[in-house]
Amino acid sequence: MDTNARKVLIADDEPDILEILKYNLSKEGYEVITAKDGDEALEKARRTQPDLIILDVMMPKKTGVEVCQLLRAQQAFKETLIVFLTAVNDEGTLVKGLETGADDYISKPISPKVFLSRVNALFRRLNKQETKKLELNGLTIDPERFMIQVDGKDVVLAKKEFELLHLLALKPGRVFLRNEILNQVWGNEVIVGDRTIDVHIRKIRQKLGIDCITTVKGVGYKFEL
Repeated sequence: MDTNARKVLIADDEPDILEILKYNLSKEGYEVITAKDGDEALEKARRTQPDLIILDVMMPKKTGVEVCQLLRAQQAFKETLIVFLTAVNDEGTLVKGLETGADDYISKPISPKVFLSRVNALFRRLNKQETKKLELNGLTIDPERFMIQVDGKDVVLAKKEFELLHLLALKPGRVFLRNEILNQVWGNEVIVGDRTIDVHIRKIRQKLGIDCITTVKGVGYKFEL
């Protein structure tokens, strides 16, 4: 399937589980990062900004529930997909975990086939959300028709300008790191400089005629309208 190089972070203290899940996700086309405890999961999540984070509930240093709470408290992870791996039969623990903001849970022992099916289903749901028309205070972004309107008037953007604006507008208020923008809009295989983003942002602002993209100095950009 076409995963568009979706990035998945898996955190579990069992090496065998990490190895088999990484193997199956990589084979499916996902980019996989692994962590062996809660502290490493937090550090790698903040550094790599994955699309999906899979957390073992019972991990050393910080539990999956604690990691989820800490991530959800940050704007950058408000909309990130988070799933628990759990062998815990205690319903209260599972409910508490889901109440911290997890999107789903997968029970151990894990069937690789079922696991992949669940991950693919989560991303299909996310893909559907990302193709919906966005209407934000007079600004309309329609990814299916590749159309932009400001107060009902058509605005023509180049392909990469459209993709960049759409990426930021999907998550208003979230700061997108410069490397994250480069990877998601231009891809890992294309070599472009930091100035490329700056030029595209400037052109978007000029063409829209509205101030909707804020520069976070030394970090990246966020959509605010």
